Amino acid sequence: MIFELDKWVPGLTPDNAWIVQVFAVVLATALVSLVVRRLLRKLGDRVHLSANRLDDVVFAALLRPTGWIIWLQGLAIAADVILVKTESAIFSYADSVRDIGVLVCITWFVLGIIRGSEDIYIRTAEQMDKTTAQALGKLLRLAVIITAGLVILQTLGYSISGVLAMGGVGGIAVGFAAKDLLANFFGGLIVHLDRPFAVGDWIRSPDREIEGTVEKIGWRVTVIRNFQSQPMYVPNSVFTTVIVENPSRMQNRRIFETIGLRYSDLTNMDKVVSEVEAMLRQHEAIDADKTMMVNFNKFGASSLDFFIYCFTHTTRWVEFHEVKQDVMLQIADIIKANHAEVAFPTSTIHLADSIVIENS
Repeated sequence: MIFELDKWVPGLTPDNAWIVQVFAVVLATALVSLVVRRLLRKLGDRVHLSANRLDDVVFAALLRPTGWIIWLQGLAIAADVILVKTESAIFSYADSVRDIGVLVCITWFVLGIIRGSEDIYIRTAEQMDKTTAQALGKLLRLAVIITAGLVILQTLGYSISGVLAMGGVGGIAVGFAAKDLLANFFGGLIVHLDRPFAVGDWIRSPDREIEGTVEKIGWRVTVIRNFQSQPMYVPNSVFTTVIVENPSRMQNRRIFETIGLRYSDLTNMDKVVSEVEAMLRQHEAIDADKTMMVNFNKFGASSLDFFIYCFTHTTRWVEFHEVKQDVMLQIADIIKANHAEVAFPTSTIHLADSIVIENS
């Protein structure tokens, strides 16, 4: 729309009226943008009082893109005014720039909703796995960006079918050139879907020297902080070929120890074993519902060996060792109370009663 202000404002001529028209359009755009933003803020404050947090996400995502859309429309009108007067070729692209800008703003708005919804579900949903929520958010954002890119290409006059055909041919070449990158991507996808571990879990692999706490699961690498506080950047393709143990998800921790008594304490072995088993069954930190074994099982080279096999209630590493220490000390007290001793490696030399030496 072209405003004929030279008919209404004295002193204006057709040569300089367009400048005032451009100024008026920009001023009107600024005012409309200011009014709309304030209305959205006030409406957002009222919506914030409701218990539903999704509407807060929608208004937060809508605020900034709306202002940009208003400015894009206003500047496009101003560019049309300048084009009519100057006939400069650069201003003929104003409508295309506006359309692309509007598409970008719509994409911005949708991405804001996805990101905000992801944050809400991670904070509030008790049974929502954080890693899964992040994976779904990444997939949705990637799909929105690809779709927006195709629509923008269509707006610019490119054939989407041609682009997709070129993408199929180029995808084969890229696939061969970036097979490691694709392997890591699909490895990350498998980790997100199968969920063998999540952020915050302590994991280890007996196949590789990998052990530590998971800090981040990306699409290419997983960041693991080892027990020397050093970050390890492990390609996701590794997790498709190795065994991964997740001690963070264990239900109990096991105590499995072998203790040897002297051979001279053989007559006290049965009493020691029975008292140790009774102590374990009464110990409040030992899970009596799990497998529990205390048995004399070996005549060793220099000791009579019995073993204890039981599980603790706790899975925390530090607390487990405190429980294990208490159990071992009580076993030592039981051995001492039965006038026995823990054996240590010894050698016995038997000498003949008499040695006869003949001289010839």
